[in-house]
Amino acid sequence: MEKLSRDFYLMDTLKVAVELLGKILVHRTGEGVVSGRIVETEAYLRDDPACHASRGMTDRNATMFGNAGHAYVYATYGNQYCLNLVTQPIGVPEAVLIRALVPLDGIELMLRNRATRLENLCSGPAKLTQAMGITLELNGEDLIGERLFVVDDGADVGPVVSRPRIGIRVGTDKLWRFYPVQFAQWVSKR
Repeated sequence: MEKLSRDFYLMDTLKVAVELLGKILVHRTGEGVVSGRIVETEAYLRDDPACHASRGMTDRNATMFGNAGHAYVYATYGNQYCLNLVTQPIGVPEAVLIRALVPLDGIELMLRNRATRLENLCSGPAKLTQAMGITLELNGEDLIGERLFVVDDGADVGPVVSRPRIGIRVGTDKLWRFYPVQFAQWVSKR
């Protein structure tokens, strides 16, 4: 398995969102390694009204303006978190939200972090970060490093569908939510 390179994250953001499907997100925690196959993503582009960076840089979204291949983690609903993978060069704030995973390694640890049924464990952006122990501490983490990264095991996920993004109020006309047909039962239920 190969870790994704910085060049991968520098591709067109919509392409990155599709190409991430089937790759494996890995988090090495103090309690053990957890991982899951990425099966749902959403793209956020700089001129998109739903993008956190569409109105300029703030303390909260500054990571999006940094170099590609870094984690942009933000808080939502107070104590829940969402993980985005920054794309594009410095100064071009775009990212891909990881919306759902199929759990692979460290499932027992994930279940301790988030007591639920396996099929519901990582079926949403805040669910997967809770299961994987991803918090604001990882905001800005280099995805080329050893703690949080994505690897390619060559898995073919088959046909991919694009749908409107969910959980937003603007930019709902964009078909920038992607998931493979064969993994539809693992994706967000909204």
